[in-house]
Amino acid sequence: MKYLPEMTTKTLQSRRSHGEGISTTEVHSSPKNYIQMLDFRDNCYNVNDFQILAKRYLPKELYEYLASGTDDAQTLNENRAAFQRWFLRPRVLRPVGNLSTRTTLFSHTVTMPVFVSPAGVHALCHEGGECATARACAKAGILFGLSQHSTRSIEDVRRSTIATHPNAIQFYQAYILKDRSQTLRLVRRAIHEGYQGIILTVDSVRFGYREPDARNGFNALPPPHRLVNYDEPDADNDDTPTTTTNNNNPTLDQTYNSQEKKAWDQNSEQMFEQNVTWNDVTWLKSALPTNMPLVIKGIMTAEDAVLAMEAGADGIMVSNHGGRQLDGCLATIDALPEIAYAVRGHVPIWLDSGVRRGTDVLKALALGASAVGIGKPLFFALSVGGEESVSFMLELLRTEIEAAMAICGMERITDITPNLVTRHPSLFSQPTPTLSNLRSCL
Repeated sequence: MKYLPEMTTKTLQSRRSHGEGISTTEVHSSPKNYIQMLDFRDNCYNVNDFQILAKRYLPKELYEYLASGTDDAQTLNENRAAFQRWFLRPRVLRPVGNLSTRTTLFSHTVTMPVFVSPAGVHALCHEGGECATARACAKAGILFGLSQHSTRSIEDVRRSTIATHPNAIQFYQAYILKDRSQTLRLVRRAIHEGYQGIILTVDSVRFGYREPDARNGFNALPPPHRLVNYDEPDADNDDTPTTTTNNNNPTLDQTYNSQEKKAWDQNSEQMFEQNVTWNDVTWLKSALPTNMPLVIKGIMTAEDAVLAMEAGADGIMVSNHGGRQLDGCLATIDALPEIAYAVRGHVPIWLDSGVRRGTDVLKALALGASAVGIGKPLFFALSVGGEESVSFMLELLRTEIEAAMAICGMERITDITPNLVTRHPSLFSQPTPTLSNLRSCL
């Protein structure tokens, strides 16, 4: 990378005032001054504000990679719009003086029913990468999901977190690779480091085609970034990474950075096994220690939720990949009711895609979720202030959840039931909705 001298905060502010952009190289060459310029506390008052602020400074190709959906972005937009078609039914004159957002996820106590969904390449937004995000989650007392496609290793993320937060709750997310033995090696590394659960993503035998990436020429990770988990520890020295090879095939970094396709995700998807079945869920579950939970991510139908449980899943994650996979499918909040009905409480249900407000959290919980995940927003929070900014965003969300619970008369998470939500009366065949109407729409 060509060296660029550090720019002063004054220079960066001047460029901002003149509407000039800042390149990816410049962001990483002067991260401290860059972060100082972006005073998120003066500009961010809700989760959406972090994206607004980040858009002003991130390079166009990086911002659009993070923010875009697939094809016409119908599902991306629907993820937000669908939450606004569900309405809350607040109850009054109920004691809420001892309100608590605490709940339990697989025997782990968390401070609120929110987690950070596994998503890769955090270091594109901040030099701390996944280590910074994981520490912010541990500080907030919530679960962090580490992506197989992280830019900081399984080992580094865990060790950097427990150094200051020994009780951090972290799950590792896996894909089924063409080399299944490598999938298993990665999972075993996570188990060895103390990750408490595994999330298996099942909606990504192919990645959705993201036109903005092709238009912008975003077809490889910019140097020096790598998907470092594929640099596996040497057999003779666990601390010495080596680039993964498979017989005489190209190294994996040459695969995901091949630039053969116009969009990066179409290059990285070439590592994934396309002939997967529910037997792969059973296989992975059998490889885990007893009582280690396996959550299946990417479920969007009742039928697949049942099949996942039959295959050995301990949890279901309703997710459409934040609108980045199949365009034209339902928003997750609208897919949730049929899945909750099919699961019938046998395993916990998590949900991500489109969550931005504390009221979104209440709606999802009322419709059957145990917890909700945040994905895209964490990238924008990282971009404008690193670990500290992520912590600030999580606190804003917690404040919104507490306020919404209090106004709805809910003192505990367990008080949230299906009676808390309804559709707009205009959606009912009868002019006035009744509880029977409500149950029928759930």
